Amino acid sequence: MGKIKVEMNPNGIEGLAIIEPTVHGDSRGYFCETYNENDMKEAGLDLRFVQDNQSFSSKGVLRGLHFQKQFPQGKLVRVIQGEVYDVAVDLRTGSPTYGKSYGVILSEENFKQFYIPKGFAHGFVVLSYTALFCYKCTDFYHPNDEGGLMWDDPDIGVEWPIDGIEVKLSEKDQKNPTLKEIEESGFKFVF
Repeated sequence: MGKIKVEMNPNGIEGLAIIEPTVHGDSRGYFCETYNENDMKEAGLDLRFVQDNQSFSSKGVLRGLHFQKQFPQGKLVRVIQGEVYDVAVDLRTGSPTYGKSYGVILSEENFKQFYIPKGFAHGFVVLSYTALFCYKCTDFYHPNDEGGLMWDDPDIGVEWPIDGIEVKLSEKDQKNPTLKEIEESGFKFVF
């Protein structure tokens, strides 16, 4: 190995991973390998990706917190332009960290990637003027299977670094339920 550095289970949340590739730079620019199946397997991440996605957003856009109900996705996310604060919330029923969140800054400067396994809600807020966000998914997107969690649910307590930033939400994300409302609906991710 040696091409990537992996921090498994940040903040004690099983399954999450922060991945940092080795960046080779000189006066001409840089090169880095952003994904290598063998290195990932050696680090304990045996993943199969079936879909790549990309989004472009302006400062203050907050996308999330999203999940798929019957067809959950693991996601390997990164930023190739700009900076975001990326968040995962454990929704796995019976998990010792159920309802706990973890966030990390992803940027074009730090090259960090964040792996969020199945059973988590995921979202990010753009901190820079704009951001180009890319992610690999372990399952296909199913439009009729969408779930959402309120981004500022006080019971979750995500500490979004948004002082002085006007948050911009989609109409759909403005209506996402709280964790308590999700529980009351009977929905469960069982892992």
